[in-house]
Amino acid sequence: MMHMTFYWGRKVTLLFDFWKTESWISYSLTLLAVFLFSVFYQYMEDRRLRFKVISSAVPSVSSVDTPLLGSRLYSKRQVAKFAVAFLFGINSAIGYLLMLAVMSYNGGVFVAVVLGLFVGYSIFKSGEEEIVVVDNPCACA
Repeated sequence: MMHMTFYWGRKVTLLFDFWKTESWISYSLTLLAVFLFSVFYQYMEDRRLRFKVISSAVPSVSSVDTPLLGSRLYSKRQVAKFAVAFLFGINSAIGYLLMLAVMSYNGGVFVAVVLGLFVGYSIFKSGEEEIVVVDNPCACA
């Protein structure tokens, strides 16, 4: 039976047919797993943004000025762009899995995801300036 409204109970099927909870212990372990997965999502998002800032700090050297160094820096920039894109893909997959978990319409799963995102954001974003990456500083672009 698939619920189409929020319900509170220990019997939930989460993401896969084999991930079913029948007892309070399995339900509690499921909520703990969802909570930790949400915290991990915030950790990965923080790492991705930090890596994007670091990768954009690679100096751009024109190949006319230094023909031998230009190609090496260009390849480092390409590797960094690929790594940022890879982390974005991983983080998107985690985010979609969390969204699908919430779509089980179980109130406990919803609360575990929201609390996990809150705790993860508090741990990995607290006390720091927000990281803003501007690819093009021109406002008209």
